[in-house]
Amino acid sequence: MVPSLRSAFRKIWQTLSSIKTGVVLIILVVIFSAAGTVILQRPITDPDDMQRAYSPAMLRFFDATGLSDIFHTRWFIALMMLVSLSIIAASVQRFPNAWRYFARPYKSPDESFRKALPTQAQIPIVDEEQGLSAAERGFRHLGLKTERIVRPDSFSLFSERNRMSEMAVYIVHASLLLILTGYIVDALYGWRGFLTLSPGTVSNQVEMKDGSLRTIPFSIRCDGTGEDTYADGTPKRWWSKLAIVDAGREVSRKEIVVNDPLVYHGLRFYQASYGRTGKLDQLILNATPANGTKGTPQEISLALNQTVALDADTTVQLVEFIPDFVVQDGRVYARSRDVVNPAVHMIVSSKKANTRVNVWLPAIPGVDENASSPYILDPKDLKTGLYTGLQVSHEPGQWAVWGGVVLMAVGLTFVFYVVHMRFWVVPVLDARGRTLLWVGGTANRNRDAFEQKFKNVVEQIQKELKSGSVASAQTQTTEISGKSIAGR
Repeated sequence: MVPSLRSAFRKIWQTLSSIKTGVVLIILVVIFSAAGTVILQRPITDPDDMQRAYSPAMLRFFDATGLSDIFHTRWFIALMMLVSLSIIAASVQRFPNAWRYFARPYKSPDESFRKALPTQAQIPIVDEEQGLSAAERGFRHLGLKTERIVRPDSFSLFSERNRMSEMAVYIVHASLLLILTGYIVDALYGWRGFLTLSPGTVSNQVEMKDGSLRTIPFSIRCDGTGEDTYADGTPKRWWSKLAIVDAGREVSRKEIVVNDPLVYHGLRFYQASYGRTGKLDQLILNATPANGTKGTPQEISLALNQTVALDADTTVQLVEFIPDFVVQDGRVYARSRDVVNPAVHMIVSSKKANTRVNVWLPAIPGVDENASSPYILDPKDLKTGLYTGLQVSHEPGQWAVWGGVVLMAVGLTFVFYVVHMRFWVVPVLDARGRTLLWVGGTANRNRDAFEQKFKNVVEQIQKELKSGSVASAQTQTTEISGKSIAGR
């Protein structure tokens, strides 16, 4: 490699592996992610809502910079890739030393190490073996395993707990990489669309945000949809009964609500919206003979373009339904598809009189011929069609994201709650030639709690030394008494 290229590569590597670089990049990801939760995002937000929320200039700025669809922009994906590279570089840079520390722990402290260790104590002992044996019993009493270290010129003890805690940071790094990988895969290969179904309809066509249609390899059927409300009439929840039809047969069925989707073959169907289609399902009305004709009101039910006999000579046909009508220039028009101001147009026909009367409900002056109708038609109930709006998402990276979340929980548990503790016990001589038991210890975090643990270890060793001295004295007394009896 050319020296200049090698130097440039080294600088790039050092920059990527720097902790400061990683922190700055993660902060940028957090900032833009927060912006994505504050700024309305396409395509999940209705275009009309976007236009009402922002001025045209602001909306153009958001669209031009990608802030209206942050999580799918190329620059945000590149930022996440850069964060991933920084984590990998930092881990590779520091892992050899960490692994060396983990795989080959320092078990036999020399004099310079003992002098520099901040947490230590010295206990007077009679001889080395007595001190090491008492220390072994003390550690065992506290639930700590010990290892006796034998060197050509010395003996010592080593004990540790939770060495795995030293690798916790790499568990967290791995979890971050999994989460970022999942998001990158979703951003590159995932997609979201919208599907509208009415009860009884089946479809395998998903409308994408650019208006195109995507065909999925199975069909979804809506068996029913509705809305539950509170006592005051406000919506409580929307629900839809869905069924998956694959290869001509039903393979799955579920009633979904918001945040409880139907999942099949990697596709998730979320309850996103609910409403009325603006199409008439059924009109129920009472028909009463007009002009003094004797008879009792009869209840009839009409669907669009359906004809019903009122008597042997008269029929009524529903020919038009307008969900939101307006009258202009003597004609009736539909203002919108929302069922807010409905009107129905019927034709009452008489064979005997050979007449056709245009009846409008409600009556529209200048348009209707209600006064000429042989029957008075009084509406009782109007049932319009319902639809359920389903958000369809394909997120192939979700397993990596959830795996990373679980792994991060494990790593953070080790980071914050599992402490790596190490203890050393070494017989030493002081300046006067007395034998002492040097006890030292260290922990990678939570030093206050470790200080108390170390104090317990020292006190337990001292207790074991005292109990050992008493047992030794009793043994010696027994031996002396035995000799005296034998002498007599």
